[in-house]
Amino acid sequence: MKLKILFSLLVAFNVLLVQAQTKLSAKDAVFLALENNYKVQVAEKQVEIAHKNNAWSEAGLFPTVALSAAFNNTVQDNSNNPFTFTPGVILAQGFSPTLSANWNIFSGFAVKISKERLEQLEAQSNGNALVVIESTIQDVLKAYYAAQLQKERAILFATLKEYSRKRVAYFELKDKYAKTTSLELLQFRNQYFTDSTNHLIQELSLKNAMRNLMLLINPTENAPDGSFPVLTDALDLDVPLFDLNQSLNELKGSNQNLKNQYIAIELQKKATEYQRSFLYPTISFQTGVTPSYNWFRDLNQDNFKVQTEVLSYYGNFNLRYSLFNNWKTKRAVEVSKIQEEIAGLNLESMEKSLSVNLTNLVEMYQLRTQLVSMSQINLNYATKAFDLAKSKFDMGIISSIELAVFQNNFQNTLLQHYENLFNRMDTYLEIYKMTGKIGLDYVK
Repeated sequence: MKLKILFSLLVAFNVLLVQAQTKLSAKDAVFLALENNYKVQVAEKQVEIAHKNNAWSEAGLFPTVALSAAFNNTVQDNSNNPFTFTPGVILAQGFSPTLSANWNIFSGFAVKISKERLEQLEAQSNGNALVVIESTIQDVLKAYYAAQLQKERAILFATLKEYSRKRVAYFELKDKYAKTTSLELLQFRNQYFTDSTNHLIQELSLKNAMRNLMLLINPTENAPDGSFPVLTDALDLDVPLFDLNQSLNELKGSNQNLKNQYIAIELQKKATEYQRSFLYPTISFQTGVTPSYNWFRDLNQDNFKVQTEVLSYYGNFNLRYSLFNNWKTKRAVEVSKIQEEIAGLNLESMEKSLSVNLTNLVEMYQLRTQLVSMSQINLNYATKAFDLAKSKFDMGIISSIELAVFQNNFQNTLLQHYENLFNRMDTYLEIYKMTGKIGLDYVK
């Protein structure tokens, strides 16, 4: 029911954000994906199927009613039969419609068990859909910030390329009037082509990242000029730290995969009850009405024609009890109990595995948070050093080769800082999903 409300809200929300829009936040990207992503749409259809199947009629509570009809034609040649009262060639025709009903009154509580099982299957389908939704949200956010990472890298390379271009233009002008070959000119030309190459490659990486994001969002319309929206959420978000004990408690109470495993155990228990229901007798009732119309005619004598009408009713109770079936029912119950134990072991294994993974992720997140702080400090120093080196180069204190060292250090430090920011965000999203918060924030 929760999923039906969710999908109804998404349809009613109907945010008309398309690829041609000028700005796109991470939250808007998630809602677009929840509305248009193919995996989410398939999950919605599966939930709809499970909801339709969850009915008493599917469980077998109500009787079945059938209508059938037969039209029979028989030719009987009695020309050489001296012991018949109808000599000659007789054509017998009959029409017999039948209306029948079959009701399974008692079958060892199988109907009740089947209905409860259908309810659990619907809950399982909802749980599976939530897993798909959570994974889609995580994938969209990860793709969003991956594109933002490529965007920041592209801005960096574009800035360095522009700086190199200005230096090349300055030294070309200087070389023109000085009529000498400048080492700095050669150095900056080399740096300019290097920065241009990096910028071109990075532009392609940015486009690929944006296409991956658009594929997950699956907008209903595309921009006429093929442009991409502007991403508004930066990589350096203020994300909180995680407490390990609190995260482990949230994992056990909110992780959707664990919830689905709990449902799987309950389903297996219902399967055991269903197998046990075959130990009980079954009582059924059949009723029906069959009118019969028959015509007899001698093909050699036109004056011999007979017509009959018969109306039959019936109502029967059937009691069936299996005294011995080679212990098949007993074995089925025992096997189902073993499968219950297997499901319990799978749950324990999943809980321990998720707990270990979450512990590793929390420690990794704490480490990556420290790395972000350290790289930020390192970036501040590298930026100041590069700015100071540019000033000293303009004053002729250092050479272009020395300036290139400071520039490369600034470039590598900034790229590493962006990488640290993305790695921290990636770990955050994984913990965010494992503890169930990603579903609580978006699916409510």
